[in-house]
Amino acid sequence: MEKRGVSVSWVSCLVVLGVLVGQSTAQLMPFGICYASCFATCTLGGGGSPAPCSLQCLKNCLLTKSTVGGGTVKDTLSFCKLGCASALCSNFSTSDNPASNKVGNCVDGCSATCAKKNL
Repeated sequence: MEKRGVSVSWVSCLVVLGVLVGQSTAQLMPFGICYASCFATCTLGGGGSPAPCSLQCLKNCLLTKSTVGGGTVKDTLSFCKLGCASALCSNFSTSDNPASNKVGNCVDGCSATCAKKNL
C-alpha cells in the first residue's frame, strides 16, 4: 500500500508540473521530464488511454512550433524522429507507468537513425 501512495504522489507532482509548464516550453526541458509530465496530464486528466496519449506527448515533446511549417534540415530530422518514435517507442507506456526512460532511450535511437539517413 505504501508503494501505491508513493506512485500517486509522483504522478500528482508530474500532473502539476505539466500544467505549470505548458506545451510552449516543452523543448526547454529534457525529453524524459516533458514526456512523463505530458503523459500523466493526458491520462489522468481524462485525455485518453495510453496509446493516444503516448503519441500526443511524443509530438508535443519532439516538435516545436517553429518545426511545424518549416522546411529546413533540422525540421526534416525532427519529423523523421517523430515518425520513428511514433512507430517504435509509443507502445512502452502504460496507464500506471509512462516508462519515460525507456521511451527516451528509444527516441535517442531514432535520433541517431535519422541523423545517419540525412548525412
